[in-house]
Amino acid sequence: MFGPESTGKTTLSRQLAKHYNTVWAPEYARDYLQEKWDNEQKTCETEDLLPIAIGQMKLENELAKQTDTVLVCDTDLLETKVYSEAYYKGTCDPILETYALKNSYDLYFLTNIDTPWEPDDLRDKPNDREAMFNAFRNALIEHKKPYILLKGTKKERLELAVKHIDNLLMNKI
Repeated sequence: MFGPESTGKTTLSRQLAKHYNTVWAPEYARDYLQEKWDNEQKTCETEDLLPIAIGQMKLENELAKQTDTVLVCDTDLLETKVYSEAYYKGTCDPILETYALKNSYDLYFLTNIDTPWEPDDLRDKPNDREAMFNAFRNALIEHKKPYILLKGTKKERLELAVKHIDNLLMNKI
């Protein structure tokens, strides 16, 4: 999954994992930053980005060992790179950038902003959804990542994602 906050990535990740009877890698940053917020009332800072990236990759690598079909990832390092650039004046730690660009997935699902924005302790850009969506889409295009735009209802998104995953699976047999 790939896209701005509050666009249904977690919901769809769970649905896809259930559909394929597989595991899904949640967004490591969410738990990491929620704990930081709960303990310190602080949001993400630049020094959090590398620990978040490392935690995400460890989580994905561990979960990948538990499946031989589909691993659904709620996020990835390229998403962390996009957020870094959006929040920290266009900058991204060179180590994070290197691995964000080196890391690759068979397919990205770019989640559209046609879902209602839902507030929580960590979400903070309800008025910047279009700009953030464009930043995510531009990153996929710039780095030549294969992606499908998901929009519409939860059911429509799930059906489209399943269609494309099934197609990938058929082509790997």
